[in-house]
Amino acid sequence: MRIGLIDVDSNNYPNLPLMKLSAYYKNRGDDVDWYYPFKERYDIVYISKVFSFSNDIEDSINADKVIRGGSGYCLSLVNGKEVFDKSKNICLPYEIEHAYPDYSLYAKYTADKAFGFLTRGCPRNCDFCIVAKKEGLKSVKVANIDEFWNGQKNIILNDPNILACKDWKNLLSQLKDTGAMIDFNQGLDIRLMTKEKIEFLNKLRISELHFAWDKYEDKDLILNNLKMFNEYRASKPNEHRDIVFTIVNFDTTFEQDLERIYALRKIGFWAYVMIYDKKHCDNKYIQLQGWVNNRVVFSVCDSFDKYLEYKKKKV
Repeated sequence: MRIGLIDVDSNNYPNLPLMKLSAYYKNRGDDVDWYYPFKERYDIVYISKVFSFSNDIEDSINADKVIRGGSGYCLSLVNGKEVFDKSKNICLPYEIEHAYPDYSLYAKYTADKAFGFLTRGCPRNCDFCIVAKKEGLKSVKVANIDEFWNGQKNIILNDPNILACKDWKNLLSQLKDTGAMIDFNQGLDIRLMTKEKIEFLNKLRISELHFAWDKYEDKDLILNNLKMFNEYRASKPNEHRDIVFTIVNFDTTFEQDLERIYALRKIGFWAYVMIYDKKHCDNKYIQLQGWVNNRVVFSVCDSFDKYLEYKKKKV
C-alpha cells in the first residue's frame, strides 16, 4: 500500500503518532512518506494535529481513505475555554501505539534523541488542560524505556505527570540505567516532590528541570517544595536556574501573576510565562511575557515597572 502522512502543526517537532504509523507500515513492507498531492493516488493518508489553533488542511486529499487524529481535532472553544470532545478522540491500535518510532521521519530533530511516554494520565484535572479528560485521572505506566529508546544519548519524555504514577521508582531507575541526558519536557509536579524523589532525581543526568505553578492557591506548598528541592538536590541552585511554567490570564489577577514571578525569582527559579488564550488577552500579558521570558532583559529589570520604563527608553 501507499501511505501518506501529514503533520498539520509543522514538521519541526517530532509527531509520535506519525512516527509510529510510519514504523508499523514500513515493517509490513508498505510505501510510507510525507504526503505529496501530485504523486499517484494514496491508499491511506493520516493527518495528525496536536494544537487546535493550527490551520487544518482544507485541500482535497488524493487518497482512497483519509484519517484525521490528534488532540487538535478534539478541542473546541466554548465561552472562551477549550473543551475536549471525547467522541472525536482516535486512539492508535495497540500494535501501532507500541511500535518503535520511525525517527527517520524527523531526522534533523531526532539525531541521537529518543522521544516517548512512559506514563499517561494525570490526577490534577486542570480546567485548561485536556490530559485528564483524554487519558484519565490516574497516572499509569504504559511502556518501558526500550519501547522508544535504543542507545540515544538524549531522552525527551512527554509524560504529563510521571511523579504521580505508583511505578515512579521503577521508571526513574530505568532512566538512570540508560545513562542518557533526560528532559522531562512537560514538567515535574513539584506538589508531589519528596526527599525520596529528589534522591532518585539526583541520580539522573538532567539537562534542565521544568516545574509548574498553575494554581495560585497552591502557593505555600509549591514554594516550600521548591525550597526543599533546592536544599536536597545534587547540584547547587545557582549552578543553573530551573524553569517554572506559570500560566497567566486564566484564573488569577495580574497582581497575583506578578507575585508568583517575584516569589520564584527570590528563591532562584525562572518563571516562564504561558498566556492562556493569547489571541484575546490584554496587551499587559504580552508585555509581561516579553519581560519574563527574555532572560537577558529579565536579569536587567528586576520589576515589571522597570521593564516598562526600559521599553520607553528603547523607543
